[in-house]
Amino acid sequence: MKEPIRKLEPRRTPATPKPLRRVVAALILRDGKSGESSTGAAPEREVLICQRRPDQPMRLKWEFPGGKIEPGESPEQALIRELNEELGIDAIIGRSVTTIRHAYRNGSLIEIEFFTIASFTGELENRIFHQMLWSPISALPTYDFLAADLTLIRDLAEGKLL
Repeated sequence: MKEPIRKLEPRRTPATPKPLRRVVAALILRDGKSGESSTGAAPEREVLICQRRPDQPMRLKWEFPGGKIEPGESPEQALIRELNEELGIDAIIGRSVTTIRHAYRNGSLIEIEFFTIASFTGELENRIFHQMLWSPISALPTYDFLAADLTLIRDLAEGKLL
C-alpha cells in the first residue's frame, strides 16, 4: 500500500522584516611610512581602521569609519558628517569603491557604500573608538573585522579594488 502524501508545514516568515540600513564608510588612505622595502619597491599604502569599544554591539570588532545615512542626506553628505563626528576631520569624498549588502544572523540587512577619501583637513582625533590605527592593506585580513566588511577586506588585500 502506498504511503499517503503528507502536507508540508507552512513556511514561517519573520513577523516584521527589519528595514534595510543604509550606511557609508571611508577608506582613508596614505602612503606607507616604512620607506622603501628591501626589494626596492615603494612602501605599501595604508588605510585607517577603527576598533569598536567593548561596550558597543559587536564589541572590539574592526571597521572603517563612517555610519548611517540620515533621511534627506546623500551618501557623500552622510560620510562628511560622520567623519567630522567620529574623527574631527573635514573630508573631501573621492570615488565610490563598492557597495556591499550583508544579512546578519539576527535578520538585519545592511547596505554599505565604501568611498575613498581624496583629502581631509584637520588632525585625526579618536572621538568614539576603542582604538584606531594605520594598517598596510595586505595586513587587513589579520584583523577581526565586522562580518559585513569581510568581502571588501579580501578584495582590498588581493589588490582588486584600489
